[in-house]
Amino acid sequence: VTLRENQNGRMAKCKTDCIERPLSLAFEKLGCVVGRHPSGFVFLQEREANDIEEQFTPVNGPAKLERAIVVENFPQSEEFSDLRLASEGTYASLIITGLKEENILTEAAFNDIIELDRQVKSITTGNTFENLCAKTKGRCISNAILDIINYNATEIVSSNITYPMNNDIFLGTTIGGVKLDSSELTSARAVRLFYFLDEKKTKETPCWLDGFLKLLSNSTEQKTVHVSYFTSISRQNEFENNSDSIIPLFSVTYVLAITISVLSCLRLDCVRTKVWVAALGVVSAGMAVLASFGLLLFCGMPFAMTVETAPFLILGVGVDDMFIMISCWQKTEVDKDVEVRLADTYKEAGVSITITTLTDVLAFYIGLATPFRSIFIYLNRKYILYCM
Repeated sequence: VTLRENQNGRMAKCKTDCIERPLSLAFEKLGCVVGRHPSGFVFLQEREANDIEEQFTPVNGPAKLERAIVVENFPQSEEFSDLRLASEGTYASLIITGLKEENILTEAAFNDIIELDRQVKSITTGNTFENLCAKTKGRCISNAILDIINYNATEIVSSNITYPMNNDIFLGTTIGGVKLDSSELTSARAVRLFYFLDEKKTKETPCWLDGFLKLLSNSTEQKTVHVSYFTSISRQNEFENNSDSIIPLFSVTYVLAITISVLSCLRLDCVRTKVWVAALGVVSAGMAVLASFGLLLFCGMPFAMTVETAPFLILGVGVDDMFIMISCWQKTEVDKDVEVRLADTYKEAGVSITITTLTDVLAFYIGLATPFRSIFIYLNRKYILYCM
């Protein structure tokens, strides 16, 4: 009895949970994190990376390096100058042409132009144009052609405007399609107005530009002029709208994939039919997409707009592997044990699936060396999807 008690005492002192205990603690912490942040998709809005230049130009491209040199040596001073801009800047623009007459230098046309200018400067979206505009000598940058006529449409006919320089003011970017008598401007086909905003006010300016686009899209056609408009965010907005149009196609894609998978695996024999296996194979690919997206968002990976196409490709690859597995299973003999049938299935399908996956992963790793951030993020997500 004493010997047995001594042995039990020694066994009680021997720790056998040296692997189990650390794993349990690790999974306990993981459970706390998951409970605190149920889904990585809560970070989707703040981690969207949709900037066209950032995502679709090389990270260290020569153009960016040259622009950095320009910014370093010719920085924008407190007095704004569009000639010193190292980028497009933050602006809204109107291009105004005549409806009936080719010549827009008429009193009627400039009455409409001045009214348009007044409406634009009256836009209020929490901040007025006066508060957001780029300034020089304490005043907003104005349009030269309107300054020349003192915002009085009657003076456009009587003023003797010279082109391209008028009293040391350059009009080459303001008036287009000109006809001259010597250097005096006799007619023009278009007038362009710019409204530059302070680039430092990055939070307020997008709202004002959205208000500008809303105003021009809802405004009625002018009586004597035709108006075209553009802003520094127009290209970005159009690109994001195009990418958003992809989202509704997900449901259609999954319905088609499930339908085709089910029909291709449907058999009249209730034993050999694999309807539910096919349906769950598509569902598992969809769950892998959601899990990988949530994991990468939780880890801080930006969500580029190109990633929205990844589920289509992953669905195709996942369904293809499922078909291979089902096809190999159905070629096995029904009267054999499940163990033997699965062994034969893995023997036939495992090699082709593994080789395909390895070559795809290798291609992804090679692609990660790309200087384009959109492709880098896209390949990162596809790799995680493959792992899942």
